[in-house]
Amino acid sequence: MTGATVTPLTAASQESFRAYYSTILGMQNVTQISSRDRYSYIDRMYMRETDRSLPAVRARAANRAGDPTKYQNMTIPVVKPQVEAAVSHQASVFLSGYPLFGVVAAPAYMDAAMQMETILEENSKRGGWSRELILFFRDCFKYDFAPIHVDWCDEVTAVVETDVLADIKKGTIKEVIWSGNKVTRLDPYNTFVDTRVKPSEVYKKGEFAGWTEMMSRMALKQFIATLPDKIIANITPAFNSGIVSTSGGGVKAFNYYVPNINPNSSEDTSEAAGETNWMVYAGLSTMRNASIDYKDAYEVSTLYCRVLPSEFNLKVPSSNTPQIYKLIFINHQHIIYCEQQTNAHGYIPILIGQPSEDGLGYQTKSMAEDGADFQSLASTYMNSIIASRRRAINDRLLYDPTRVTHANINSENPSAKIPIKPSMHGSNLSEAVYQFPYREDLNSGSMQQIQAMIGLANQVAGQNQAGQGQFVKGNKTVHEYESVMQNSNNSDMLASTLLEAQVFTPMKSILRFNTLEYQGGTTLYNREAQTEVEIDPVVLRRAVLDFKVTDGLVPADKLLNAESFTAAMQTIATNPAIGEGYNLSPMFSYFIKTQGADIRPFEKSQEQIAYEGAVRSWQQVVGPAIEAGAAPEALPPQPLPADYGYSPNQADPAKQQAPQQP
Repeated sequence: MTGATVTPLTAASQESFRAYYSTILGMQNVTQISSRDRYSYIDRMYMRETDRSLPAVRARAANRAGDPTKYQNMTIPVVKPQVEAAVSHQASVFLSGYPLFGVVAAPAYMDAAMQMETILEENSKRGGWSRELILFFRDCFKYDFAPIHVDWCDEVTAVVETDVLADIKKGTIKEVIWSGNKVTRLDPYNTFVDTRVKPSEVYKKGEFAGWTEMMSRMALKQFIATLPDKIIANITPAFNSGIVSTSGGGVKAFNYYVPNINPNSSEDTSEAAGETNWMVYAGLSTMRNASIDYKDAYEVSTLYCRVLPSEFNLKVPSSNTPQIYKLIFINHQHIIYCEQQTNAHGYIPILIGQPSEDGLGYQTKSMAEDGADFQSLASTYMNSIIASRRRAINDRLLYDPTRVTHANINSENPSAKIPIKPSMHGSNLSEAVYQFPYREDLNSGSMQQIQAMIGLANQVAGQNQAGQGQFVKGNKTVHEYESVMQNSNNSDMLASTLLEAQVFTPMKSILRFNTLEYQGGTTLYNREAQTEVEIDPVVLRRAVLDFKVTDGLVPADKLLNAESFTAAMQTIATNPAIGEGYNLSPMFSYFIKTQGADIRPFEKSQEQIAYEGAVRSWQQVVGPAIEAGAAPEALPPQPLPADYGYSPNQADPAKQQAPQQP
C-alpha cells in the first residue's frame, strides 16, 4: 500500500461504488455457484472422498471400530499422483534455485542488479513466497484456475490502544517495521474476477478482480489498524453490521465458502464460515462494549476495479481515463478503505495461472478433471473385486424357514452351531439350505483393466509411472530410459512455458516496478554473495531500463548466453593479442557476478598495479647488479607503496573486514 494515493470518498461516491460492487456480486453469484460445485468435486476426487454410499460408510465405521472383516469400497488414486507429479516438476523449475528471482544487468549497472536481487531475496524469505507458489501450482493443476496476488505491503507496529477509533482520532503514528513485495495465493473458492476476459488476461484487460476472506472481530481490528488511512465514519457501522445475503433481502447468509470435503475432519465447515460467540461460551456476554455491537465474524472483501473516476463522482486528474482503484468492503456493505493505484505497471495485481489454456477460457478442463473419469472407472473395477470378496465371506444362499430360523442362519458368529427344528428330525439336512455356487473368474481381468485405466489417464496427462516416482520393471537401457523420461516431461515443460507467460513475466514486472517505486534506503544481507549490500534507491531507479529479472525457466545463463561467454574467455586466454584490447579483470568479475558471486572487492586498484609493476622492474635491475657485486649504496632505491598512493592494508578485503584491535 506504500506509495498508493488514499482517496477520500464522498457519500455519493460511496453509494456509487456500493452499487457497482453489488452488480459485480450479482454477476458472480451465478458463476460462483457452478465453479464452487466444480472445485468441490475436484477436491473430492483428489482426496478420494466421492463415495458417500451407505455400504461404504458402514464398512468404514466397522473398520474404525476394530472389525477388519468388513471390506471398504476403494477409490484408485489417479488424480492426486498426477497433480502432485506436475506440482513437483513446476517447483523444481521455478523454486529450486536460489534466489527465486535472479537479476542481471549491463556491466555498468551490476551494483544496482546486486541490490535488486538482494531486495527480492529478502522479500521472498520474509513473505514465504515458496509456500504461496507451491499452493498456486497445486491450484493450477487441480482447478486450472489459480489466482495469486502481488502487492507492495507495509508491516507496522502493534496498536497500543484497545479502541481502533480512539487510535485514529488521536492520530497515533505507527512505525513501519518492514516494507516489501508480498506474493499471496488466493483461495479459488472465494476469488471473483471479470469472466468476460480470458483468465490469463484479467490483470491487464479485466475490469475487476478481488477476493473475500473471513475475519474474527479481533483480526478485523488489527487489520483496520494497519491501514494507512480509513473512512472513519464507516468503521463503527462496519463493526455493528452482520453478515447478510449478497443477493439482497437481508437474509443472513455467508458468501465466504468453505467446502465440506473430508467428513472425518475435526473442522466444522459451517462454523468456519459462520459466527462463533466466544464471549457467550466464556460467560462474558454482558461485558460487551456498549458503544459498538461487535459481531463474532466479518466478511472482508478486497476489490480492484478499473473504472472512470468521473462516473463515481471523483474529482481527480484525468477523470475520464480508466484508472485502477482498490476498495475494502466489510460484510459487502461498508467501504472502509479506498486508494487509487498509482503503480507504474498499470496492472490489476491479481494474476491467474491456467496451465491447460487452450482458448476456451473457463471451460478448459484441468489435469485433475481429465483424470477424474479414469479414476472413477478404475475404482469401479476395484470395487467389483471387493464385492466379490464380500460375497466370498458373506455368501448368498436359500434356506427353509420352517426348518431353520432366521436368527440362526444370520448369526454373526462364524463358528456358531445352527440347531434345526423338530420337524427336521429324520429328514435330509441338505434340503434345508441351498448355497449358490461362487466363482471369481473375472478378478484377474479386472486388475488388468485397472492398470489399463491408469495408463490411459497418464497418457491424457502426458505422464508415466516413473515420472510420478514409481518403480517400473523393464529391461530398457539407460539411453532408452532417458528418452522416455524426456518425452514424459514435454507436457510439463509446455505448462512451465505457459505459466511463465501468464504469471511469472507480469509478476517479475510488478516486482521490479514496485521495488523501483517504493523501496527506501537500507542495508540487507545477500546470502549468495555472503556480504551486506547497501540499498541505494537512486542507483536502482537510474538502472531501470537495464534490469532483466530471471527465474528457473529463464535463468541468468540463458539471458547472458554463458556458454558463448565462457568460450570467448578461453579464446582470449589462449591468444594474448586479443587480451591486449580488453580489460580482462573487470570482464571476469562481471561474468562471475552474473552467476551470483561478487569478486570485485578482490580486484587490484590502479595504484596497486602501478606499485607492483615498479617492484618487478626494480627487481629486474637489482638482481643482475647484486650478482655482479655492486655495492648496496649503488643500487636504485626500492619502490614504496606510498610513492604510488597505495595502502596494502586498505586494499586487502580480509584486512578490511577484520575487527579493529584496541
